[in-house]
Amino acid sequence: MSKKVVLITGASSGMGRATADFLAQNGFIVYAGTRTPQKLTEIQTQNLIPITLDITSQQSIDDALSKITQENRTIDILINNAGYGLVSSVELCSEEEMYNQFNVNVFGILRVSKAVIPLMRKNRSGIIINISSFLGKIGLPLLTFYNASKYAVEGITDSLRYELKEFNIRVHSILPGFFATEFAKANLVTNLKTFDKNSHYKQLASTLAPTIVEQINNGNSASEVAELILLAINNVHFPARATVGDKAKKFLPMRKELSDEDFERRVREYYKI
Repeated sequence: MSKKVVLITGASSGMGRATADFLAQNGFIVYAGTRTPQKLTEIQTQNLIPITLDITSQQSIDDALSKITQENRTIDILINNAGYGLVSSVELCSEEEMYNQFNVNVFGILRVSKAVIPLMRKNRSGIIINISSFLGKIGLPLLTFYNASKYAVEGITDSLRYELKEFNIRVHSILPGFFATEFAKANLVTNLKTFDKNSHYKQLASTLAPTIVEQINNGNSASEVAELILLAINNVHFPARATVGDKAKKFLPMRKELSDEDFERRVREYYKI
């Protein structure tokens, strides 16, 4: 049996890199998509192939898929992992910041999926795994745009499951909590006006932001996400979505059990906001 071909976006660090490495070690041919493929050259193996991929550029997506299909004819598994978090109040956020957040976290997933689906449909087989967040089910202040983008990822997952079922294409989302990756340093973008000393949101920012960064830096290992993704790939009965990490396992069951008002009260108490 030929090896399954995987394309993963945002693979240069964190959960993406851990997953790319783990799947390659487990016998998959992994194309590790990133805007900075040079960051992966030291771990390149026969099964792990860095590839230039900017999910905000249709030309970059087309070029990447052309290379993959020339070398391996198809893509069996797509892992939409690339993303970042904007930290900003709604009032002070710029139009460009709003667009950029959705351009990467939402439109990027749609662009890459749109390009890969015809290959899977032709083969009547495929798996799409969207890396969402537990914040795709609950809101937090100053993360409104990130929250909204991840809520959108959940909607994409739900709708694509119906749309692609007849072609034997499985679609899942993984909802991680906070993980000990470089996300806080490299993938959180702050709106400076929100954190300015004269900002109406300075108190909220100074209370919440350090807590979030600390929880990310002391979060679970990215290897847990990689292991769950492998489980999703190998299990044809894997659920539509699955959580991973302490925060996700703490908050999401609570979200289902409590009323909106009671849950909001618990979050306020937990984060002292």
